[in-house]
Formats: sequence, structure tokens, C-alpha cells
Amino acid sequence: MNKVILMGRLTRDPEVRYGGANNSAVARFSLAVDRRFKRENDEQTADFINCVAFGKTAEFLEKYARKGTKFVVEGRIQTGSYTNKDGQKVYTTDVVCENVEFAESKNSQSGGAANSGFDGGSNFTPSSDAGDGFMNIPDGIDEELPFN
Repeated sequence: MNKVILMGRLTRDPEVRYGGANNSAVARFSLAVDRRFKRENDEQTADFINCVAFGKTAEFLEKYARKGTKFVVEGRIQTGSYTNKDGQKVYTTDVVCENVEFAESKNSQSGGAANSGFDGGSNFTPSSDAGDGFMNIPDGIDEELPFN
């Protein structure tokens, strides 16, 4: 199984290009993901992980993702290689994003988009205006909830 889940901040605005047979979007970006443990001098370290997204997910990132915005990314690791112009073989490792969601609310960001999710399809679900990060449950549907 090849599955990756990351949470981190964009190190720069995504680089989005359009191409291919159906002129689909490709977004490249990197996430700064804090390591779980700090170094001895109490300095937090981070890994800078290269990511790529395609199609609707790439278009979502182009529209809403900005440097410093915190995201949760779900995808898979993909390795590859190419020969550069000097004739040297270069190896690459990217996370291919299948699902991208905001990891913080608009109030906790400095000028990002609202707290919402995007699953790579056409399901963009903005949060409610409750202000506490939770959706308001409409009156009268208590019987339909799967828990009490």
C-alpha cells in the first residue's frame, strides 16, 4: 500500500501549468511539515516535501492556495528519474495529491480562504458561518442522526 497523509504549510504559491491532450492543470508546490520531535537545542525542524496535483485539485490549489496556508494532503509517493542537460541522472520523489483540504480556519490564517475541503472532484464544501469551526445542525433532524 502506498498512502501518505501530510499536514504542513505551503513554502510558496503553487506553480500551475496547463497542458496535455485535454489541457488539464498541473500544480507543483512544497509543504513544510514539522517533525514530531525537536532537536536538542529546542529548535523545531521541518521537512520540505515536494507535491504535485492534477486536474480539479490543481485548479483548486491555483485558486485558493497561498504561501503560508496550512493544508492536509492525502496521496501517494511517486518516484522517477530523468537525465539533465549535463547528462547526469536525477532522481525525483513527489507526493501525488489525491485529496487536499484546508487545515485551519480563515480566522487563524492571515488572509487565506475559508476553512473548507476539496476531494479532487467537484465537491467543494465551505464551512458554515458558526465561527467555532463546526456546522450548525438544523432543527428537527435529531431522529435522523446515527447517535444520541
